[in-house]
Amino acid sequence: MDDLLERLGNHLVWRIGKAEGEEVLVVRVGLASAAPEFGHLARLRNVTDEEIEQLAQAGKLRIEWVN
Repeated sequence: MDDLLERLGNHLVWRIGKAEGEEVLVVRVGLASAAPEFGHLARLRNVTDEEIEQLAQAGKLRIEWVN
């Protein structure tokens, strides 16, 4: 299973940040072939490791699949 996940991970692209005007951690994930689509989405603001931990622990997390 670990090998399968590692091989899949080689084909994924992701971005992590805060949505503009929201206190929500956004994790965008997609296949590498969808990388150009990330450029069409609203920008995410940078977050520190501490902010990531705080928002995740508070349940303020949104996962978006990009295709």
